[in-house]
Amino acid sequence: MNGIHPFRVLRAKPLWIASGVITGVLALLFSVLYVGANIDPAGHMRNLPVGLVNADKGAKVGGKRVNLGAQITGSIKKSTAGGGKVDWKVMDEREVKEDLGKGKLYGALVVPAGFTSSVAALTGTGTTAAETPVRPALTVLTNQSAGSLGSSLARVATTQAAESASLHIGKELTARIGTVHKKLPAAARVLLADPAAVTVKDGHPLDSHSGLGLTAFYYALALVVVGMLSANVISGQVDHTLGYTHNDLGPLRLHRPLIRATRVQTLAISSTLMAALSLLMGTLVMVGAVGIMGMDASHLPLLWLYSVCAIAVSGIGALTLLAVFGTPGMLVATLVFIGMAVPTANATTPIQALPGFYRVLAEFEPLRQIAGGVRSILYYGAQGDAGLTRGWVMMAVGLVAAALFGFGVLGWYDRKGLHRIPAETGPEKNATPV
Repeated sequence: MNGIHPFRVLRAKPLWIASGVITGVLALLFSVLYVGANIDPAGHMRNLPVGLVNADKGAKVGGKRVNLGAQITGSIKKSTAGGGKVDWKVMDEREVKEDLGKGKLYGALVVPAGFTSSVAALTGTGTTAAETPVRPALTVLTNQSAGSLGSSLARVATTQAAESASLHIGKELTARIGTVHKKLPAAARVLLADPAAVTVKDGHPLDSHSGLGLTAFYYALALVVVGMLSANVISGQVDHTLGYTHNDLGPLRLHRPLIRATRVQTLAISSTLMAALSLLMGTLVMVGAVGIMGMDASHLPLLWLYSVCAIAVSGIGALTLLAVFGTPGMLVATLVFIGMAVPTANATTPIQALPGFYRVLAEFEPLRQIAGGVRSILYYGAQGDAGLTRGWVMMAVGLVAAALFGFGVLGWYDRKGLHRIPAETGPEKNATPV
């Protein structure tokens, strides 16, 4: 022993500089990634997909055949022809129902059948002062299954569009009817100025234990976090079993005999262990969420298989980063699987309401791909084009990319003789046991 007191290491500038730089950068990145993505969703919103349906058949108003539904949908579509916050998709009622049931729309605006006839009835002279005219309604459909915030943004946009269209039609009708308008009962004249009410309905209802459309995100997040954290545990346990590191259990320090292994072999051992234990972890995640907490879920065999594969792919990806980058690998894995992934998961904030940088990240960030598959299984009947196919494909791509990157870089390390230093030959060879 050299007689130097341990607390004297606090005088070492490299300790302060290295720790300060790493923790400071981490704090800055997380604040920028999390707050930056969600600070102004409405301001960053571009091309949010919303359905636009005209089921109106038209009627005669003031002696002319008109279709107010077509006027409404046409004016709304024209107002955003040059690009805007909402991407209005003109379709029929069947198509809207299908796309809401696949999470492809965040909402819809529906002009119902008989809308023109209902508005025309407001101009009839047969209505007496004692009668209450019936006000037609435009229907706003929401879709919480696609994300609560996205559905809310769509609801606000469609409601504003519907109210604006009603006022515009009111002005046209008032001008078209002319003197007849003055002979109408007072209640009818008020309604004619703003003829359409706006009703809000759930376009794709969810079960009560679906977290208002957020259980898919949190379930997927659990899969990714379990895989990432398990990678850290497995990496440490493999290193200890091979004898490359000590394992401290309270006051005890355990050390096993050295079994020399190349870096490639170590990653292969860790990945095999991760793949096998993913069967256990995927089962327990599903038991905890569905069995214990009562999360609404269907297609349970498929959900189990998807959960196992998601944990395995996330874990092997994190193991690769740990093996390639060493100790900083856990920080890199945290940024990849959590820091950059949560804001771009297309769950709490829709991709269309993110700044451009985050939209690029969302194309390959693992959580977004995994969450899309989980959402399809939980909410959309496991339809492939509702996100499940993309989830499977991107997980396969991620696994191949991790294998090529990990084994490629580690193979180069091994060929260059950059071997790992066993604990028994390191600087702690003669250290006093704790």
